Amino acid sequence: MALSTSMSLAAAVLLVLAAAQPALADPACYTGVFSFGDSLADTGNYGLVYPNDTSAPALPYGETFFNRSTGRFSNGRLIVDFIAEALELPFVRPYWSGQSAEDFARGANFAVGGATALSPDFLIENGAPLTNPDTVHLDMEMDWFRDLLKLLRTNDSDGCTNMVSKSLFLVGEIGGNDYNGPLLSGVPFEKIRTFTPSVVAKISSTITELIMLGAKTLVVPGNLPIGCVPSYLMIFNSDKEEDYEPETGCIRWMNEFSQYHNKLLVDELEKLRNLHPGVAIIYADYYGAAMEVFLSPEQFGIEHPLVACCGGGGSYGVSMTGGCGYGEYKVCDDPEKYGSWDGFHPSEAAYKVIADGLLRGPYTQPPIATTTNSCPRLTKVASSVEYKVLYDL
Repeated sequence: MALSTSMSLAAAVLLVLAAAQPALADPACYTGVFSFGDSLADTGNYGLVYPNDTSAPALPYGETFFNRSTGRFSNGRLIVDFIAEALELPFVRPYWSGQSAEDFARGANFAVGGATALSPDFLIENGAPLTNPDTVHLDMEMDWFRDLLKLLRTNDSDGCTNMVSKSLFLVGEIGGNDYNGPLLSGVPFEKIRTFTPSVVAKISSTITELIMLGAKTLVVPGNLPIGCVPSYLMIFNSDKEEDYEPETGCIRWMNEFSQYHNKLLVDELEKLRNLHPGVAIIYADYYGAAMEVFLSPEQFGIEHPLVACCGGGGSYGVSMTGGCGYGEYKVCDDPEKYGSWDGFHPSEAAYKVIADGLLRGPYTQPPIATTTNSCPRLTKVASSVEYKVLYDL
């Protein structure tokens, strides 16, 4: 999907920094971050929401950056972590790990691994079986956010209103699991495609509700190129050359589906901008940013863009008999050289590329620098080797 080549947040930031370093006393761009979504953004909620689930991420998850499992579905930091770092904010606390208003002084993360945009009832009624009938979905995450607002207002009503208006809201990525479950369950693809307008409508209604609750700056990610996911490359392996993109080796029809979802989302966000001219609604092109990894991996030191670092082996690093952390599996020596961590989730190295593309590249629409909360204080997005300071999680 072609996006405007106008100056992005990063370009504007670099120009400002080149001209003059901002004074240390300058106020932060955002007071905090609120994050919604699924495992791509979950910083630890899954194990707290499902305490008896043995599939909650444990070591080797988290081994690269944290040297321990933090509940993230990767070997290190996620996009939301890189964004928080760049904004000079602490990593976003999982909602279910906090108890007091003070715990959420810098925002909260409501994302949960496996979460869907649509309710389980909708998916089941439309022929999409769920392995977990208690699957978290966007309406539940919004319920938690409203509960948190009550807590914050009890503590400081005016401060809560000010915090919400000056925080950055990351709404997603969400919607991928509305497709992943049905795809893995054998639901006909033509049926799955009919879910997309409903998924986008749910994201849209969530954005509208957040605006009504005071949000002023919202970043809304699109879906990743799912045709480049190692597990899908294994499961949907084809002998037909035309099923694959020659430039990347990714599955063509799956990536076209991701682009279809993203096109509907972009169109919906434009409608919302017209309805809410005083609010910054920013599309984050996860697809375009991630494709950098698959089109020119060597540029980022990635040698195996379509292979999982942690998994059961096989040509894509995954198998049907084992996975990262269970069964017979192995972990690569250098995760920085792999595009995928466990066959479904990107590696920290890939997340860094995507985050950098959003913060300093052309993958936000409109560019964040053109919004009312443009941020001249963004710091460099550092790699695990360069930066190992742990925040209070």
